[in-house]
Amino acid sequence: MNNFYVTTPIYYVNGDPHVGSAYTTIAADVMSRYQKLAGNNVYFLTGTDEHGQKVEQTAKEKGFTPQAWTDKMAPAFTEMWKALNIHYSDFIRTTEQRHKDSVKKILKTVYEKGDIYKGEYEGQYCISCETFFPENQIVEPGHCPDCGKKLSTVKEESYFFRMSKYQDALLKHIEEHPDFILPHSRRNEVISFIKQGLQDLSISRNTFSWGIPIEFAPGHITYVWFDALTNYITATGYENDSEKFDTYWNNARVCHLIGKDIIRFHAIIWPCMLLSAGIKLPDSIVAHGWWTSEGEKMSKSKGNVVNPYDEIKKYGVDAFRYYLLREANFGSDGDYSTKGVVGRVNSDLANDLGNLLNRTLGMYHKYFQGSIVASGNYEEIENSVHQMWEDTLTQVDKHMYYYEYSRALECIWKFISRMNKYIDETMPWALAKEETQKTRLATVMNTLVESLYKIAVLVSPVIPEAAQKIWSQLGVEKDIQEARLSSLHTWNTFEEKHTLGKATPIFPRIEIVEEEPKLDPMQVNPDLVVENPIDIDTFKKTKIQVVEILEVSKVKGADKLLKFKVSLGDHVRQILSAIAEYYPNYQDLVGSKILAVTNLKPRKMRGEISQGMLLTTEDEQGVCQVIQIPKNTPAGTEVE
Repeated sequence: MNNFYVTTPIYYVNGDPHVGSAYTTIAADVMSRYQKLAGNNVYFLTGTDEHGQKVEQTAKEKGFTPQAWTDKMAPAFTEMWKALNIHYSDFIRTTEQRHKDSVKKILKTVYEKGDIYKGEYEGQYCISCETFFPENQIVEPGHCPDCGKKLSTVKEESYFFRMSKYQDALLKHIEEHPDFILPHSRRNEVISFIKQGLQDLSISRNTFSWGIPIEFAPGHITYVWFDALTNYITATGYENDSEKFDTYWNNARVCHLIGKDIIRFHAIIWPCMLLSAGIKLPDSIVAHGWWTSEGEKMSKSKGNVVNPYDEIKKYGVDAFRYYLLREANFGSDGDYSTKGVVGRVNSDLANDLGNLLNRTLGMYHKYFQGSIVASGNYEEIENSVHQMWEDTLTQVDKHMYYYEYSRALECIWKFISRMNKYIDETMPWALAKEETQKTRLATVMNTLVESLYKIAVLVSPVIPEAAQKIWSQLGVEKDIQEARLSSLHTWNTFEEKHTLGKATPIFPRIEIVEEEPKLDPMQVNPDLVVENPIDIDTFKKTKIQVVEILEVSKVKGADKLLKFKVSLGDHVRQILSAIAEYYPNYQDLVGSKILAVTNLKPRKMRGEISQGMLLTTEDEQGVCQVIQIPKNTPAGTEVE
């Protein structure tokens, strides 16, 4: 048994999980499950990245402390992974104390080695990417070469990591370990970047506070990437569990799965950090491509962003997992399309695998009442099936070593196709008509049943629910996760008189319903249908005015209610609003000018009078905000 450690990147809490993060996490989950099938001791890590200037800014904009904001956002990832049937060993958050301790330890180690020094940094900084960019990397002046957003010119005192010191050692390691960067097509990209010359890395910030303090640098916090990358060793006990660290890092095959956009951080900065700290480098850094939607880049403005929850509802979690890993070679970009998903479900899952199961069980019940009978001698055709199965196991293992999920599935489906063809070649229906062929019929039917048993095990990392259902229909009551690849080399698994279950469709065919062409949401639609339309006279009855917040307080006995004392210029009134959970620092609202409906009939709430209604908006995360307007707008101004 070998130790195996697989990780996803830790996901940024400012946005919800999407098809890209789902893809990485499903891929890691599949690898984890496959390695367990291989009999290995597996540790699978995922988590969230919760520090940095961007988080601090967003939290403030939303009316939260940074910690409260990350506490609110992190569950979106655990809930999504549960929906996608992800079985991780550990979920790490960089705001946990164990991680803070780990970061402090590696900083101290690198500092005491003389690889951190104090200096001053002046350069172009992208807040969104949390990255400084040298001039030779900037394509469009003033804009980030990665995300395209506007760069800021930053000049500040900083502590630097001597990354340039490890340029030659890193190049040597990459050359001596050809599988360090996968797929191999990414390797040259990284080597080329290193050979341009590595610069020392600014690893501290002192212009904001949301991060892990650096003990030897008062007033400075840790650069978010130096912080985030350390999570991989935090989870394996780097700080305080040497036995666990030896098991899952020093004596394990360590693999990081990431998107191609962050390969330089993982294949350059991270290895240099480890070289300095005297820690073993990971065995493989595996970068996958991006996903488009119906042939176009995903964009909220276009309305074509793939929501994993929606896809699970439409097709089921197994079909969603299968499509993502089958459709695109890991490392290449993929396109998510309705036609593609439906095609894969109907062709691969319903026709190939589903029909093999249904035909086999249907015939076994028809010819032998669903009770296993003894096989006779194998003929050449069975020997060829057995050999193809051995070849399939070998090829799948080879492809899984290189994270070539699509090619591994292609090999499995070739075997599935072979077994469908085997039915046509052996013609069980013809054998059943001759009493002298009963033993031969039993050999054929048992070969089919055992093939399905083995296929279910091999596909279980990708489609675990369906694989378990196949076992159940074969009358196997064990948990398929307990299966091991080593047991799949022998045949005659089923004992005589074993009772098979009845076949029920696992993947029903999907009929494509032709949809009306989608209108571009950025174009004017002359036929737009307005919900609950009102006329201008009705609108004029609603009085919306600018009010200035003078005081804010909690309503006694009501956790959600805030009590606002507001000025309309010529008088003061009180308005209650159920937005307390969105404004933990509600006193910060004092002095703001916001919009309110002021001719709403007054009403009592929790014994307090409310003389109007504040207008709010709700974002994609369900966070409500009052509508703030410029402070130079006079209180009492009406909206027309």
